[in-house]
Amino acid sequence: MATYDLLLKNGIVWTPGGPAETHVGVRDGRIVAIGATGDAGETIDCAGLTVLPGVVDSQVHFREPGLEAKEDLESGSRAAVLGGITTVFEMPNTKPNTDSAEALADKVSRARDRMWCDHAFYVGATNANAEALAELERLPGAAGVKIFMGSSTGDLLVAEDANLARVLASGRRRVAIHAEDEARMNARMGERVTGDPASHPVWRDDESAMIATRRILGLARAARRPIHILHITTPAELELIGQNKDIATCEVTPQHLTLAAEDAYPRLGTYAQMNPPIRSAAHRDGLWHWLNQGVPDVLGSDHAPHTKEEKAQTYPASPSGMPGVQTLLPLMLDHVAHGRLSLQRLVELTSAGPQRVFGMTAKGRIAAGYDADFTLVDMKAKWTIEESWLASRCGWSPFTGMEITGRPVGTIVRGNVVMRDGGLADGAIGRPVRFNEAAWG
Repeated sequence: MATYDLLLKNGIVWTPGGPAETHVGVRDGRIVAIGATGDAGETIDCAGLTVLPGVVDSQVHFREPGLEAKEDLESGSRAAVLGGITTVFEMPNTKPNTDSAEALADKVSRARDRMWCDHAFYVGATNANAEALAELERLPGAAGVKIFMGSSTGDLLVAEDANLARVLASGRRRVAIHAEDEARMNARMGERVTGDPASHPVWRDDESAMIATRRILGLARAARRPIHILHITTPAELELIGQNKDIATCEVTPQHLTLAAEDAYPRLGTYAQMNPPIRSAAHRDGLWHWLNQGVPDVLGSDHAPHTKEEKAQTYPASPSGMPGVQTLLPLMLDHVAHGRLSLQRLVELTSAGPQRVFGMTAKGRIAAGYDADFTLVDMKAKWTIEESWLASRCGWSPFTGMEITGRPVGTIVRGNVVMRDGGLADGAIGRPVRFNEAAWG
């Protein structure tokens, strides 16, 4: 009779062939049997629960080094696993920026024994490091290259076509893009109204996003370089990207699928301020249309915390960004409960999709030989997001007080139960993700 380190029994397991009530056996951090029978060092009865492939959040800002008053790698990853996330990709706009081999190695070192989930770190593109990116993107722990076409939090910016072309010419992995047009936003700064965050999407308008997306698609095609466009906010962009899937993948966020300007800015003020902005209900509905047409490839939270003191500043002095890694899955489970998308589509966006887009090794599905990453979910649980549940150092969420149907109740990373029913394991065990096109540490 087979023996396992961990056995998940009686759950509805989301396999590559769809949901099945079965058992999953784990040994040495890998899935070794679906339909497993035998003894195990640890058995979890998943009766009444859905066992999802480990949920991936491929866009978070954990602010370390240099901005730890907002968040750090430990607190951000703790929030992640409490929300059912098993893997995160962390962004490079820290202090100093993650734009060199030394800065990347420093982050990988800081994460050791402190991050609760598996992780990778983006390298920020600059005008100065463009020719070095082919080497940097292959370093152990690198998620790839990130380009900021428009100014956001931090000072990473590559705005001109000539420099963007240099970046795209250096390397081969898929490049992540923040697509807002710097020239248009600079020209429209007069649209900002002091004290009125509702003017944020007027300033950073649809066209600032669309111009940048058109530009980067053309440059990517010329360079024959695959790109991944982050946090899409306009239906027109999704329609365009849908016509260019041979070169481009894209992401949408739970907040752009959930919040609408007509309610968010009067109710939340600067707490609703992010880049690119929360737009109208019509925009939100248009994102859902294209989501259900299959265009977006992944969901990312764009978790970007700032302190309450920073957010309390008068617009536009207030910083852009909101936390979201802990609420990504609860929000989307609630959308599933309300019939806005299927659980199959959610699995595609949060595990199979990230694996396909980014080429993660042995992650993204419940299959023999893959990492034993699982997110255990109670699809019927009704609960309210409360501030006391939040682990992010910033201490707030735009979604506190929201009633949710569907709750993550277990997070398992490479066979290690790191969260169960809101309680955490004794220590953090996250490791760098391995990628098919990168060197392994």
